[in-house]
Amino acid sequence: MRVVAVVAMLCLPALALPSGRSPDGHPLQEGGTAVRQTERDEYTSYELLAPDTHQFRILYDVTATTPGARFYFNAIRKGSEASDERVVDAATGTSAPFEIVSGADARASGHPEADLDTRYIKVTLARPVPAGGGVRLRIAKTYKDAGSYARDGQGIVFKRSLGIRRNKVVLPPGYELVACNVPSQVLEDAGGRIAISFMNANPGAADLALRARPLPPRPSAVPRARVAASEASPGPTPGPSRSLAESAAWPIPERASQDRDIVYFLQPPETHAFDLYHDYTESREGTDTYLNVVRAGSRVSNPSARSLDSGESLPTEILRGREALARANIDPGEPIGDDTEVVVIRFPPVVKGRSVRLRISETYTDPNRYGLVGDTLVWHRAFGRPRNAVVLPEGYYLVASSIPGTVSLADDGRVRLDFWNGRPDEIEVLVRARRRWPR
Repeated sequence: MRVVAVVAMLCLPALALPSGRSPDGHPLQEGGTAVRQTERDEYTSYELLAPDTHQFRILYDVTATTPGARFYFNAIRKGSEASDERVVDAATGTSAPFEIVSGADARASGHPEADLDTRYIKVTLARPVPAGGGVRLRIAKTYKDAGSYARDGQGIVFKRSLGIRRNKVVLPPGYELVACNVPSQVLEDAGGRIAISFMNANPGAADLALRARPLPPRPSAVPRARVAASEASPGPTPGPSRSLAESAAWPIPERASQDRDIVYFLQPPETHAFDLYHDYTESREGTDTYLNVVRAGSRVSNPSARSLDSGESLPTEILRGREALARANIDPGEPIGDDTEVVVIRFPPVVKGRSVRLRISETYTDPNRYGLVGDTLVWHRAFGRPRNAVVLPEGYYLVASSIPGTVSLADDGRVRLDFWNGRPDEIEVLVRARRRWPR
């Protein structure tokens, strides 16, 4: 979660304010001070327009998470000339009202640390941010910035410091990528445009520099040949045993845009148990059920779910085996054994153009992948999602991690490991820890 300071210094005494609110609707701390603005799940797409315009279209996805907030502020970067702004509430698919305000106006309306030389998009949220949830927004704008995007001889260069952790840059039509200094996926869309996409787990911004040059015209006598994905049945990864035709047809998913993430909270290793929650966005029209098939060797208990958009709890149940699923008229879309457990979460059907963000919480018990060997805690599990975190039990310190990750202390003082996997495959994570004995 990225934190932006939004501390308000109000002239009115706290007792004169509405309960928990500033006059402009910002949530307040004790003493009448506005709480800091927080957000998560940020993702930005940059579409480079015609080079001589020095313009690029930005789509910025963000979840406002300040509990009770009615506004969200998005800075317009210095040196960039903004136009064509639009804001959409991702949950409803409807436009969200906004206005462009100066730094002085932002300070007056609840953002006292706003830079006086910066303009802001002030978004009025359709509903207060629910506690523990968020309001999902897509902010669109076009920037003109010759310092970031310009011609370079016959080619083009895009140089920009990107503080958002997940990004995509789409080249103009007819250009090929010839240099990129940040390790990235390279993708081709249906129209043949080339894009680079990356996840940045490092503590600082990514100083991206990419170069591209125009492709020569394709001879009209040479049609563009494409292998449709339906011509083969690609699996999750294009393994070495696959044919060239299967590899050509394998769709490469953009990893940075995927918004699933999961956090594991390890209980004492003697229990072989861990709590977890995973967040998921459903946008398919008519979908009203989420199925979580528990992997073999694990047992599930204590399932719960809620909408992060509204904070409302959702009904859940555990079904075991093929017959139970058949009686419930549920098809998980994969082979199910007689002892396979499936957690079923139900929610109102998704309306066209809308989406719902879910948080599913469960407790797993898995003696094959988590436990104590001698005095050593051992955790060994494959992670398929792009963002994964493991929180050690209280009193344990980290001694080994097979996969590179960042380490931090959780709010309760426990050690937390975050694993960001920008590749479209699973990572086998082996973690070892030992008890930190009292001094």
